[in-house]
Amino acid sequence: MLNGACMCGRIQYEIEGRPRFMYRCYCGKCRAATGGPFAENLIVDVDNFRLTAGADGLAKWESSPQKFRYFCGTCGSPIYSHGEKTKRIVSVRGGTLKQDPGIRLAYHAFVASKAPWVEISDDRPQFADWADPALVQKLMREGHG
Repeated sequence: MLNGACMCGRIQYEIEGRPRFMYRCYCGKCRAATGGPFAENLIVDVDNFRLTAGADGLAKWESSPQKFRYFCGTCGSPIYSHGEKTKRIVSVRGGTLKQDPGIRLAYHAFVASKAPWVEISDDRPQFADWADPALVQKLMREGHG
């Protein structure tokens, strides 16, 4: 069981089992939402994710049509995103975890939008925008860790 929380501790959550995979997104929306050069996203089955405290303090914003970013209404920490196109999964922000998730980065997405001072120095696949759907489907089936 993994757990995490926002900066002030009001919003808390649990993840049952291992996340499917982890990726890093460099798009402008993720950079603005995190206040950093990227968002570290853990892909988790919606049935394996649950809020354990502070659900009434969770705020949301529709960042794209039918895609919502959920964050603490008190401290502003981003917690996860969820959308109509990805209704079976949630993208949990890795920086809110309290433990090692037991998996490592699978790929880099939206590198064409990355901040100019960011250098990617590992050998993970890089995609100018969305990741190759075949890779994502493989990761959804097999996981990455």
